[in-house]
This record gives sequence, C-alpha cells and structure tokens, in this order.
Amino acid sequence: MNKELLTDIVEWDVKNWSKAINYWQENVDFSRKDIVGLELGGNKGGLSLWLAKNECNVICSDLNSPEEKAKVLHEKYKVTEQIRYKAIDATNIGFKNEFDIVVFKSILGGIAGNGKNELMQQTINEIYKSLKPSGVLLFAENLESSKLHQVIRKHFVSWGARWNYLKYKDIDTLFSQFEEVNHRTVGFFGTFGRTEKQRNFLSSFDAVFDQLIPKKKKYIVYGIAKKKK
Repeated sequence: MNKELLTDIVEWDVKNWSKAINYWQENVDFSRKDIVGLELGGNKGGLSLWLAKNECNVICSDLNSPEEKAKVLHEKYKVTEQIRYKAIDATNIGFKNEFDIVVFKSILGGIAGNGKNELMQQTINEIYKSLKPSGVLLFAENLESSKLHQVIRKHFVSWGARWNYLKYKDIDTLFSQFEEVNHRTVGFFGTFGRTEKQRNFLSSFDAVFDQLIPKKKKYIVYGIAKKKK
C-alpha cells in the first residue's frame, strides 16, 4: 500500500495506527466478492476507503451522515460506486445479522464520554447484533495508557477531560460475547507529537521500545473479534 493511500486511510499518527490496517489486511479473507461492510464513526471515510479498495460494498456512517466530507476522499480513489452513506448511532445501529465486517477507529471514548461506561458496552452489543454469524469486528481504539498520557490529555487536549479512554483490563469483558478475540497494543511516544511530522519522529521510538513497554501502558489497542457461527 502506498504512503499517500495509507495516510488517507489512517490520517493521524500513521506509523502507529497503521499497524491495525496491516494486521487486518493479513488476517481477514477478502477473497469473496460479496462482502458487506459497515464503518462506524466514519467522518472522512478512511476505513470505508480501505474496505472498498478490498472490493467490499460498504456503508460509511457516522452520527450525522459523513457524505459531504467522505465522498471527496472516495471520489479521489474512484470507489464511490461501492459506498453508501448513512447516519447511524453506534449505540442503536438498527441492523441485525447484516454485515460481514464492522470496522471502527477511535470512537468508543467519545461515545462513552463523561463517564458513560454503559454506552461503550452498548455499542459493542449493537455491533455484535448487526454482524452476520461468523462476521468480524475490526477495532482500533485509544487506551487509557500511562499516568503521563492521562495528565497530558487532561490539560493539553481539548476533548481529553471528557473522553472515556478504554482501560486495558476491561478489554476481555467488553468483547466477551464474541467467539474469538485477538488483539495487539502499540504506541507510547507517538501521541505526544503536535504535528504529524513530530508524531512520525516519535513513533520511531515506539518501534524501538515496543517490547519493553507494558501492554497496558501503550495508547492503542487493535484487533479482530469474531462472532459465533
């Protein structure tokens, strides 16, 4: 995948968050030609673009329809024929046994903001219902991470105080209804960059020190959760 495409898909701290894309690409079978996917929290539609490039038919969704922003990106890559746009509340998706793939990146903390922990689980429950038997959820989410991350987010990130960061210890419970869950963690320094150039530089240290930093101290978790047959 070329650098421009990967940047358009991931947008932010590309070196770290793109680990999720690489992992999904290696572990999801895209050989079928009738795969139906749903992106939640689509905004600019990067993950819908990725699914469409894998020849999936996709609903690109957000709380309000993301069409105005996302269609610009999708037209750039000539994948608009494979994508529909829809306003979907992730806590009340409204589909049952509909999708082969549901994908999201960094939405749970916003949905469950200001301590509304129940909405995080409600979102995952809704995703489970919307998936076909044996369907997969591809997830990438911000973790609570270290005390240093928590302090800096609270004081220097505009939404940091209200964002409800997922705790590493809660991952197993959150996805417990799925038949199989595999996840990885990545990133510590990268998030401290104020520009993408800085994040790119700092994420180089993440690659070097990855094995030394405890999983619960990293700031991204990504993985695949498979629904029962």
